[in-house]
Amino acid sequence: MLKAIKKLVKVLPKKALKTFTTDRGKEFACYKEVEKLNIKVYFADAYAAWQRGSNENSNGLLREYYPKKTDLGKISNDDLIKKLILLNSRPRKCLNWDNPFNLFLKEVSHLD
Repeated sequence: MLKAIKKLVKVLPKKALKTFTTDRGKEFACYKEVEKLNIKVYFADAYAAWQRGSNENSNGLLREYYPKKTDLGKISNDDLIKKLILLNSRPRKCLNWDNPFNLFLKEVSHLD
């Protein structure tokens, strides 16, 4: 996870990554190193999925392509990227029928 975050820090405007809210999974055991990158890490309470609502919703959307018990290790990066592009191009009611990709681009174009 730390390696991926460091890649994001290099390519996104400094103000684009302010915080992460995660569950207590081992993938964020590196949280102290992440915070050294000036990104505050918050941990959701156990059994409180609503504290990470957007993440939980995205996981549900991903399940349309990769049902539970799918071996994600067998999915190619190209396939995963194609699915993520489809999901992030999909209009969402909670975003006033805009899509995450457009809103992200608008947001980062105003930073730095």
